[in-house]
Amino acid sequence: MIINELFYSLQGEGRLAGVPSLFLRLAGCPLRCRWCDTQYAQSGSAGKKFTPEWLSEQIQSYPAHHIVITGGEPMTQPNLLGFIKMVRRPGVHLTIETSGIMFIPDLPCELMSISPKLSNSTPTDPIQASTHERIRLNLAAIRQLMGSYPYQLKFVIDTRADLDEVVRTIHQLGQVRPQDVFLMPQATDRQQYLEKSMWLADYCLRTGFSFGPRLQVMLWSGQRGK
Repeated sequence: MIINELFYSLQGEGRLAGVPSLFLRLAGCPLRCRWCDTQYAQSGSAGKKFTPEWLSEQIQSYPAHHIVITGGEPMTQPNLLGFIKMVRRPGVHLTIETSGIMFIPDLPCELMSISPKLSNSTPTDPIQASTHERIRLNLAAIRQLMGSYPYQLKFVIDTRADLDEVVRTIHQLGQVRPQDVFLMPQATDRQQYLEKSMWLADYCLRTGFSFGPRLQVMLWSGQRGK
């Protein structure tokens, strides 16, 4: 297993937005989202191997009570459970961030943060698009994750046209509370973020869905390691 990066920052998204957290980014993801802001972690070799001693030392050097395992796509890692056992600490809240393309049972975590990929994520390259479309939305796996873990659903919204697709996806999943659904503006800088936030916030007020901030964009314009 390869760690792409380890950094301490504020959680930028979901119900824990603003909470100081230690992020462990694992390398490797089969998706090729058009707007992916961590393309540098897509390759399974993009990072370095670690020893348990090094990892333990790194974790203990930060005053973090929240740890986030992210990627890449953690669910594609062959020994995710073993990795979690290495990083888990008493009294520490653990979040696993996933696109929901795979289900793994019995992972010890306090929050499964699921980000189903809408059609706005499909890349323009036809070869990449073919693979991406085939695997980007695994409704059965998402239902299993929702039924097995405390969860939140996060959707990246690029245009107003995406909102109907969110509603259709929620209906297909079934039994989803609106407050567990976070709608996040797709943006690469503050100006774009604020423009989309205005109409998306209005939509959330009308529907009961949660508005999902993206503090990493609003505060740091997506700077790596923030």
